[in-house]
Amino acid sequence: MIESFAVSNYRSLRSIVAPLSKLNVVTGANGTGKSNLYKALNLLAEASSGRMVNGLAKEGGLESAFWAGPESFSRGMKEGGAPVQGGPKKNAARLKLGFSADDFGYSISLGLPSPAPGGPDPSKFHLDPEIKRECIWAGPYYRPASCLVDRKGPVVRVRDGRKWDVYAHHMNSFDSILSELADPVATPEIFSVRQAIRSWRFYGHFRTDRESKIRIPQIGTRTPVLDHDGHELVAALRTIYEIGDRDALFESIDDAFPGASIDIEVDAGTRFTLTFLQQGLLRPLTQAELSDGTLRYLLLMAALLTPRPPSLLVLNEPETSLHPDLFPALARLIIKASKQTQVWVVSHAARLVAALDQCDDCHSIQLDKRLGETVICDQRMLDQPAWHWPD
Repeated sequence: MIESFAVSNYRSLRSIVAPLSKLNVVTGANGTGKSNLYKALNLLAEASSGRMVNGLAKEGGLESAFWAGPESFSRGMKEGGAPVQGGPKKNAARLKLGFSADDFGYSISLGLPSPAPGGPDPSKFHLDPEIKRECIWAGPYYRPASCLVDRKGPVVRVRDGRKWDVYAHHMNSFDSILSELADPVATPEIFSVRQAIRSWRFYGHFRTDRESKIRIPQIGTRTPVLDHDGHELVAALRTIYEIGDRDALFESIDDAFPGASIDIEVDAGTRFTLTFLQQGLLRPLTQAELSDGTLRYLLLMAALLTPRPPSLLVLNEPETSLHPDLFPALARLIIKASKQTQVWVVSHAARLVAALDQCDDCHSIQLDKRLGETVICDQRMLDQPAWHWPD
């Protein structure tokens, strides 16, 4: 389980360390940085598949993703007695992401590319940031003595007892150790971290409009894990029925839509079609006829009742398109899922947040923005988890 997540210098997240529990709810007013926190975690996850640099380039490059305010705030700035202004920077600009779990931790630091060498054909990939530092350590937070893998620029060192072995001399600046050096025998620490991160799942961009592929019958294969865009919804529901928690599937549908039931029809071409029967109707409805809210609830249900629970499941604004009357049923579904996997919910729906807060294991992270910086409400210095960035 992830116990803390840290971000530095990413958009409105100048410096934030969030403590985490089994069930976490991130909330706050519009513009306080909820989406930035979600994007930062998603960006960190992309390091395990080698897509982090590409993702930042698509955001406009590292300079566009950097914190746009001053390096630090003086007391006068915070109290309003002095204008907010920058000054000579003491440190090189770095975007840092990291987390600590109950057995290990990981951090990555990215910076602007080094000046292009002279010559007739300089690199045109000027939006690609460089990975400056990566570390994996044992224990709740980074200490030099607990560091297991240390990457500085192109050089990667792996601890071997009391000494360090240089494992790689010429790592590309755009390649993460997680995507390039994960070997279960030679570098089990890197392999373990990569496998843990790769199991994370993010759901927040389901398309339920009339042109969505979700509304079109699809060829079905066993789908224990719902894809991030939900195209395999019908196959995922049938997989839960056959090898997952069938009772929970029926109970979750009845909880949200009393008296309703679903079935899966298969045509001669092995295309799966969802049928949804409600009380009072003379015929069942197909997925093409369902409302956006009903279809979205079924998508969330398929994600949360997965027969293959991940180590972390993240839902970004799951209340989108749902009627508020469905929030209590969705909250019960999320709480049930949190018994098997760590769940992170980003929401500004007060009724959904209140329903999740009824769970004893729920940890609420209320965000606010002060002088353009995202902060965790009521988090004082001693409330923040222990965290140290590698130098």
